Formats: sequence, C-alpha cells, structure tokens
Amino acid sequence: MATLKRFETPIVSVLLAALLAAVLTAAAGAAEIDHAGQYRACMTLVKRDPEEAFESALAWRDMGGGDAANHCAAAALMGLKQYGEAAKRFENLAQEMKAGAGVKAGLLGHAAQAWLLHGMPERADEVLGAALELKPLDVDLMIDRAVVRAALGRYRDAVGDLGQAIGLDSGRPDAFVFRASAYRYLDKLDEAEADANRALGLDPDHPEGLLERGIVRRLKGDNGGARSDWLRVLREAPGTAAARAAGANLEKMDVKTE
Repeated sequence: MATLKRFETPIVSVLLAALLAAVLTAAAGAAEIDHAGQYRACMTLVKRDPEEAFESALAWRDMGGGDAANHCAAAALMGLKQYGEAAKRFENLAQEMKAGAGVKAGLLGHAAQAWLLHGMPERADEVLGAALELKPLDVDLMIDRAVVRAALGRYRDAVGDLGQAIGLDSGRPDAFVFRASAYRYLDKLDEAEADANRALGLDPDHPEGLLERGIVRRLKGDNGGARSDWLRVLREAPGTAAARAAGANLEKMDVKTE
C-alpha cells in the first residue's frame, strides 16, 4: 500500500497534548529542577541530536525526571532507529504511568509506530487494538491501525477502519487517500478514484492524494490524467516522498509508452 506513509516519518510531533500535560504533572516533584523546561529541552534535542537526547534523558531520569524522562528516552530511541527498544519502552510507560485512558492510548499508538518500523506489523496491530479499547473513538488510532493492516495485506480490514474514521471525521483527506489506496489493492478502481477525488476536494494540492489519483488513472488507462496529477505533485511538493514516487511513475510510464 504505497501511499500509506503515516508511520515512516521521524518523530517530530511525538507529543499528544494530553500526554504533555500528564508527563509534566507526573514529573513535577523536585523543586530544584525545572522538569517542565527539562522536558521541553529534551524533546527539542530529540529532533536535533537523538543520541545526546537519550543520554540527557537518562541523566535527568536519575535526578527524578520520572515518566517524562522515560518518554523522552523512548522518543530519542525512535530518532536513533532503535525501534524495537523504543516500542518496548512506550508500552512499559503506558502500563506503568498513572494517567488517563487517552494518554495511555497515545503511548500505545507510539509503540505501534515503533513496532511497524521494527518490521513487526502483527505486534503493531495488537497494540493498536489495545489502544482502541482504551479510546474507541480515536480517529488517528483507527487510521494508524488501517495503515498497519494494509502492511499485513488486510486491505478489507483497512477499508473498514478507514470507513469508521471517516464516519467520525469526514474532513480528513489522509483517511480518504489511504482508503483509496486500499481500494486500489482490492482492484476497486472506481471506489479508489472516488476517494482520491474526495481527498482532493478537501485539499486540492494534497501530494499523496494527487499521487494516488494518478496511479488509479494510469491503471484505468487515463495516461493524460495520470501525467497531469504526477506533474502537479512535482510542482507543488518538490523533494517529498510523494514527488519521488510521482517522478518514478512518470519515468515508468514514459518508458512503456515510447
């Protein structure tokens, strides 16, 4: 399912708003240390130098950083591509942390991301199932599980999850794009094109939406439409993964039509 890239980006926005509030509250122990400031600094460092962030998180944990320090350490391991260890730490934190169901579900969502990147989509699916038991109406978790199920080749299940997500929030172009891709793998090209069009109705320049519609159009024999969509991706989103895929598809199409 080529357009499902949700889990393949680095952790840049690793914090859910509720998680941020919970970890800062949990770490507000020793007055000598500004745990809130330390947390923000550690998470900023994750983006720039995850190895240094990991060492900083461990040192801070030993000074009473608690759950916040452990969370930053897990995020740093994601940045270091130590996905298996990061997944275990996110899961452990979800189990041990004294927080509400929504926060725990968010941590399990991060664990699932790590398991998928570690090459264990089956475990990711299990973890997301547990997360959805804690927070059954979470659209992001539903979309994430659809991504995982697509990675497992369970495209009908992915369509089911995405249908639920769209039913709860019909303003998500990514959900329509992901469902379009799942429909394409099920050889339901009319449904795939309709969903790609819905995504682009919400965001006319959505790179993945244009990429997906171009793929579907090419499969339906509309080479001109495919070319138009892929060229637009190159123009509107240069340097992105969608642009690279669009460029590769254009090259393949040109070779076949020469």
